[in-house]
Amino acid sequence: MKLQHLLILFIGGTLLTSCHIFGSYERPSQVDSLLQNVQYRDVTVQDDSLNFGTTPWREVFTDPTLQSLIARVLEQNADMRSADLNLQKAEVGLKLSKYQFFLPSISFSPTGTISKVFDMGAENSKTYNFPVSASWQIDAFGKLRNSKEQVEMQLYEVKETHHAIQTSLVCATAQLYYGLQVLDRQLAITESTLQLWDKNIQTLEAMKTAGMVNQAAISSAKAQYIQIQATLPVLHNSATQMENSICLLLHESPHAIERTAFNPASFNVDLDTGIPFYLLGQRPDVRIAELELARCFYAKLGARSAFYPSLSITGNGAFTNSLGAAVVNPGKFIASGIASLVQPIVQRGQLIGQLKVAKLAEEQAELSFEKALLNAATEVSNDVASYRSYEQQLALTQQQVAELERANEATHELFLHAGGTTTYLETLTAQMSLLQGQLTLINDQYQMMLSGINLYQALGGGPEE
Repeated sequence: MKLQHLLILFIGGTLLTSCHIFGSYERPSQVDSLLQNVQYRDVTVQDDSLNFGTTPWREVFTDPTLQSLIARVLEQNADMRSADLNLQKAEVGLKLSKYQFFLPSISFSPTGTISKVFDMGAENSKTYNFPVSASWQIDAFGKLRNSKEQVEMQLYEVKETHHAIQTSLVCATAQLYYGLQVLDRQLAITESTLQLWDKNIQTLEAMKTAGMVNQAAISSAKAQYIQIQATLPVLHNSATQMENSICLLLHESPHAIERTAFNPASFNVDLDTGIPFYLLGQRPDVRIAELELARCFYAKLGARSAFYPSLSITGNGAFTNSLGAAVVNPGKFIASGIASLVQPIVQRGQLIGQLKVAKLAEEQAELSFEKALLNAATEVSNDVASYRSYEQQLALTQQQVAELERANEATHELFLHAGGTTTYLETLTAQMSLLQGQLTLINDQYQMMLSGINLYQALGGGPEE
């Protein structure tokens, strides 16, 4: 076949867009309709880009000690470092794919021989050959292009996985750090209550000496004291385990973790700016599902392009002194070029099967994408409802603690002015109720913070650093 015929085939192949072997991925219309139908309860939905879900983590977690801790985790964590290596490997893979797409393959295999004759007066015979060959496949039917697009989608999947790992580490570190602060606060309240309870027992013993109470009242008070004291080892153990968990994230051996005092105001979730619908599509897991759908789309195009011939141009060149008896020295350069067209015929049944498999894989990927999107919408809706619930519960607990504080002060005043066994027992009861109320208040504050962190993660965890 003449070269001009091959060129005609090449030009004709580039015009075969109607054969669906060229194209770019577009999000399915039914997925867009799913996005538009997502609704959130008690949340104002806006379309601006300034919202909680896209806020960088340094602006969400404002505690400087926590920021430093998160930065160390992102730098030292084994999973994060492994994700960095995976990302580097994927970037190298994409470069290799691009080289295959744009550049020819070149090989160089020099040879040479020396022959020596031991007769007197004979000369040595030297033969050398420096052949170079280059082969370039013309992507007339989109085979290389679709293959490159698949590799590029895989790279984006690795990037989204990298982002997901970062978000998970940021949120896990924040949850453990705030948990440590809560435990410190609970320990401080418990120890303060124990000191007050110890004074109560001393008062009761003095009242017994005066004949105002009996031993039963003292034993009951001591039992309450021991009950409160028994919570200290539990709190210390929980703090140690949280510190060890943070050390594991840091890829370090167990040690104490520096932290500041518990301050719920250092983390604030602002839902008034709204949650735009498009944010669901920015979650790493949803993005990974869509990238997998895009990869399957290009795999389908690649399966279609396999039905068409492969057009390759091969060039050979050599610098040699072995061109026959007519050539003495110096060496000569020879070159040749060949264009080849390979059309699959015998494999047609196998190619049809591969195309069907590719189409089925694309349908599965589309279902997985829709499922991931719906799961994301459910998680966000649940986290919003959870945050609102703890917000309301916290407000009620704050009112309850305020009433318990007033009740404790009132009973103490009654004891000081009226005296009597019944009044003092009421004082002890009021103190126990206040302790429980304070611990509940701290726990509600922590739970609301956890639900806010979960919501931040559910919305994608902000941009990758």
